[in-house]
Amino acid sequence: MQYEPIKESLGRFFTKSLFLRIAFYFLLDLLLLRAWHIKRAIKKSETRLAEDASVLDAGSGFGQYTWRMSTLQKKWKIKGIDINNSQVEECNDFFIRAGRSDRVTFETGDLTALVESDKYDLIITVDVMEHIEDDELVFRNFYKSLKNNGILLISTPSDKGGSDVHHQEERSFIDEHVRDGYGKEEITGKLKAAGFNNVNVSYTYGKAGSISWNLSMKLPVRMLNKSHIFFIILPFYYLFAFPVSFFLNIIDLNSRHKTGTGLLVTAEK
Repeated sequence: MQYEPIKESLGRFFTKSLFLRIAFYFLLDLLLLRAWHIKRAIKKSETRLAEDASVLDAGSGFGQYTWRMSTLQKKWKIKGIDINNSQVEECNDFFIRAGRSDRVTFETGDLTALVESDKYDLIITVDVMEHIEDDELVFRNFYKSLKNNGILLISTPSDKGGSDVHHQEERSFIDEHVRDGYGKEEITGKLKAAGFNNVNVSYTYGKAGSISWNLSMKLPVRMLNKSHIFFIILPFYYLFAFPVSFFLNIIDLNSRHKTGTGLLVTAEK
């Protein structure tokens, strides 16, 4: 199932005005469980970072995490990098209009070719590594790009049902994924091989979170892949689905998971 065309259609609609873009970021923060986990992880990390920290949003997409970080810390210098040039142009245009271009920029680039030695205090990459074949090269690039004591923060599907794959014969729900998810030992080993230490890997998207994801993301994307007429129906659908997903997200965020379909990873240089 194609996920990127749906994202691009949504992006075109929500880039029409400054208000719509900010509202879009707000809705993503409320709806997407991964955003809840990332927001909390960033808040934990910020106490260890300089007031004028240099940050890389690796695979910045719509720029929602860059927006969150630039709101959280007024003096951070943040760069977003993404392979999608149209999204990079839209993000640059939005942050200029929002008055934040003095501390936030976006560039088109491939993470496998990232060469910026000892530049960043924090690198975040959210739902990106499952799209990259040569992940070990990217992990090495991240390590080189971080300053000493710098922090890497990753959110990615796990191999316990991430990408909605539960058996070997199943395919990923999202066609653009090159891997269905990481095992804890696998991603820990790859990060340590790249040079990282203090690697911490925890599960996200337990039972409550998985139900929330099905309600808030999987079913709507399936509908939109069938017909764009569902764009008209979605607001009414979310009147029911959003309160349920919101409650389930609270449960997931405040639970310890023995397993889950997502992984939240932190590592240090």
